[in-house]
Amino acid sequence: MSRLAPPAHDRGITTLTLDSPANRNALSAALVGELATALDGCAADDTVRAVVLTHTGNTFCAGADLTAPPDPHALVALMRQIVALPKPVVARVTGHVRAGGLGLLGACDISAAGPGATFALTESRLGLAPAVISLPLLPRIDPRAAARYYLTGERFDATEAARIGLITLAAEEVDKALAPVLDGLRKASPQGLAASKELVTATVLKNFDQHAEDLIARSAALFASAEAREGMTAFLERREPAWVS
Repeated sequence: MSRLAPPAHDRGITTLTLDSPANRNALSAALVGELATALDGCAADDTVRAVVLTHTGNTFCAGADLTAPPDPHALVALMRQIVALPKPVVARVTGHVRAGGLGLLGACDISAAGPGATFALTESRLGLAPAVISLPLLPRIDPRAAARYYLTGERFDATEAARIGLITLAAEEVDKALAPVLDGLRKASPQGLAASKELVTATVLKNFDQHAEDLIARSAALFASAEAREGMTAFLERREPAWVS
């Protein structure tokens, strides 16, 4: 079962760590709930200036846990919570990110990934689509790149992720690259951070408010389809789905 490690605090920065390497930090219903609760705590804590979201193991997040998936409304609420949190959320990525994990990453304000990170939107290969995670992703990433990677499910590296706007920066040493970012956040006033974040997230939040229910319905219809059942069964059985030629 996915779990969140106890929060760590350092000079105004709270680190939340996805800590279930055995299932590649997949987003289970339990993990989504734990992360939402932890973010609520950060929002209410005046000593927290910003949040770092990171992981243990070689995977940041493998997407939805197909054995214990979160309710789509809960996943959308979690992504919106990250976007709307009055404190910056910074993603620190040193491993792989797949499918719904990109939605989590896309909701963050600033993100850095290292040379060991790879990314893929694999939903189309399962008979699904990156429906609800489009809410934070499509307002932020290059449209041509979105078309390519949504359709093909290809893997790409941190340099490409930075080029298309999925992450803020690619770096050989992630912690070294994030050090000036975190120092800058520590120097900013709480009010200044909240007001500035409100400006840069307005378009993303508007996308949530206008399209969330439609995309949740689309996602539910896809998950209930015979084609998606075949895709997910093939994935769990480690075989090619029937449609692969």
